[in-house]
Amino acid sequence: MVPKIRRGSRTYGLLSYLYGPGKRDEHTDAHLVGSWDGFAPDPGRDTSSDPDPKATLARLSAALDLRVKQAGTTAPAQHVWHCSVRTDPGDRHLTDTEWNTVARRLVHAVNLAPEGDPDGCRWVAVRHADDHIHILATMVRGDLRRPRMNYDFKKAQAECRRIEKEMGLRQLRPGDGTGAKSPTSAERFKAERTGRPEASRESLREAVRQALAGAATEEEFFTRLRDAGLRVKVRNAPSGDAIGYNVALPGDRNREGSPIWYPGSKLAPDLSLPKIRRRLAGGTAEGTTHPVATGGRTDWPPPARERRTATGIAERAATLLDSDDDEAAAQLVGIGELLDAATQTSPAATRAELAAAARSFERATRSHIQAQRADTRAIRSAARGIIQAGNALGRGEDGATTAMLLSTLVLVTLAAARWHSARGHAQQAHASRQAAEHLRAAYHQAAATPMQALRDQGRALPATERRTHQATIRAALPEAAMRGGSSSRKTDALTATLAQAEQAGHDPKTLLQQAIDMRELDTADDVTDVLVWRLRRLAQLPAHPGAATRPSQAGVSQPKTTTHRTHNRTAPTAAARPAVATPRNRPPRR
Repeated sequence: MVPKIRRGSRTYGLLSYLYGPGKRDEHTDAHLVGSWDGFAPDPGRDTSSDPDPKATLARLSAALDLRVKQAGTTAPAQHVWHCSVRTDPGDRHLTDTEWNTVARRLVHAVNLAPEGDPDGCRWVAVRHADDHIHILATMVRGDLRRPRMNYDFKKAQAECRRIEKEMGLRQLRPGDGTGAKSPTSAERFKAERTGRPEASRESLREAVRQALAGAATEEEFFTRLRDAGLRVKVRNAPSGDAIGYNVALPGDRNREGSPIWYPGSKLAPDLSLPKIRRRLAGGTAEGTTHPVATGGRTDWPPPARERRTATGIAERAATLLDSDDDEAAAQLVGIGELLDAATQTSPAATRAELAAAARSFERATRSHIQAQRADTRAIRSAARGIIQAGNALGRGEDGATTAMLLSTLVLVTLAAARWHSARGHAQQAHASRQAAEHLRAAYHQAAATPMQALRDQGRALPATERRTHQATIRAALPEAAMRGGSSSRKTDALTATLAQAEQAGHDPKTLLQQAIDMRELDTADDVTDVLVWRLRRLAQLPAHPGAATRPSQAGVSQPKTTTHRTHNRTAPTAAARPAVATPRNRPPRR
């Protein structure tokens, strides 16, 4: 049940709209379902005293405005309180009696007409469709004072959550006021008339978000906006300093033929220029391509190299989210930028699902929790590197590293869902889980070819070698962890990867344990797939199995990975640690 509150100054005008045909003849059988005293004239059905609906409409308007006129100049200029209340499309249709109860509870909750108060404001509830009503109230009490209506929207939302539970309706997730502004009805209708798939506000929000992904400077951000084809207008103070910006879609004009401008702050709370500047102030770690981040090799094709770098950095972000620290809030913003960057450069087969994931996760990047000391240079640099490397082809090494990155991003978004759930952020947690579902769909598209090739290689191994690696897998992964997938057929790709890692000079048992210990696997849809990509990144193996596997250091066989014991757990040596840019090994800022 969604309440939407507006304020105005024309009681008769609003009543005329509510009892009229609507903008597209969508209003049917308009009638009252409730009023302040239960005896208000009803222009829709009351024809006994006056057969002319317009006359009845005028009488109703005058009755509602009585206290406003009596208050004179002390009445508020915008004295009309208008609240539409709509049920979910899947909900049952409420009866008029139930809608009357809803209306009375809402005017009580917002302090317009408290139950039992004879001086409460006058109000009516009009129903002209099955799924919603409109509450119109005039904001002058019977004692000619104004009602105290602080936080009326939050109070109406809270009351709707209680009504949903009591009436057996779909229970929506409570918000925290950090969501982006939804398109207005007029914006949606215009999009339908002009054949646009979405309202201009939504298209602009996505375009601005993508222009910001990995941007290093304010000038670069504005240049990207213009390169994307948007109209950009920077607002300057008398000193000449920029204090804000507006954007418009080409061809989106009002009746006078002028562009329809949207300030960044009206697109989303975090897209105002001051908040964008705070994000850019952290900078980006220039030179994201370095041996530590890419696992010791810098000869991968640029799109593949940057996706490998991003995968390691995303793993670190997931670890920070699992730590339950409020400082991880900054990582959510970085992951959002990483998703936007991957969307812009992804192969066509995965682009639609990635775009949907980025849109969903956008809600998860904002909450009232603000990180104070978090360093996001590494993750923003990963987004920048992906964009600068250009589009992935969707096949070969760069296509397979797309699957590698997506496999990790699924786990990151699920870690974000847990982080938000622990803090009661229902909408953000739901958005994170939605993003994970879209990422899973994109992953299955990207991973189909390389994973099938790996399974074929695993089945082609000599029987003795195959049994040895499968025994290693069974010893490291209990049956429960495999979720019924411990059969040799299920582990073929993992078997092939261990064989290639051994050929490259690694100890398969140690390397597999290192991959398992990187972080939890409970949320993985397919444990073996996750481990395959971790192993191929750690062992510096080509993501696409068709590429040649070779020792990592200029043809010299790499020594087998050694370990030391720390707190009774196997820890990798520095040379074999995950390819993650940490504060110690991150390249210096320039």
